[in-house]
Amino acid sequence: MISADAYLHFVDKALDGMLRTVVDLGDTIANERLELDQTNTPYAIVNHCIGVIEFWAGHKVAGRPSDRDRNAEFLASGSNADLVERVRVTREQLAVDVAAAQFDQPCVGQDRPDTSNIPEGCTQGGALVHVLEELTQHRGQLEVTADVLKVKGGQLA
Repeated sequence: MISADAYLHFVDKALDGMLRTVVDLGDTIANERLELDQTNTPYAIVNHCIGVIEFWAGHKVAGRPSDRDRNAEFLASGSNADLVERVRVTREQLAVDVAAAQFDQPCVGQDRPDTSNIPEGCTQGGALVHVLEELTQHRGQLEVTADVLKVKGGQLA
């Protein structure tokens, strides 16, 4: 089993990479979409990852109530400074939640019965692995999105 510190190390690597990408883009480009249907802005991708952490670690693992609006996560926009601060606060809470997690025990929050019979929702450890899965997946999506936006804006040659 992985230690809480080791787990948070991998989470931090993903979040650090995402924040580096959006900050490097600047506020304007971080809030732009690709010229394809159903794409997300870099800002929205990171915002969604905050929602993932708050739902899967905060609700499923720690048992806090959830009023998550997943669709709204992808419509969000704002400044990178605000996003960096929100990630900082989310990380602090995640560290508390991971330290208290009982990886082999059932998830505490069960407001979505459809998730209680899948590996992501059966145990607290499964929910936390899912957080890491989502962060690494969206970090890759963010990097590709940023590269295309940079080309569009003439930043990459």
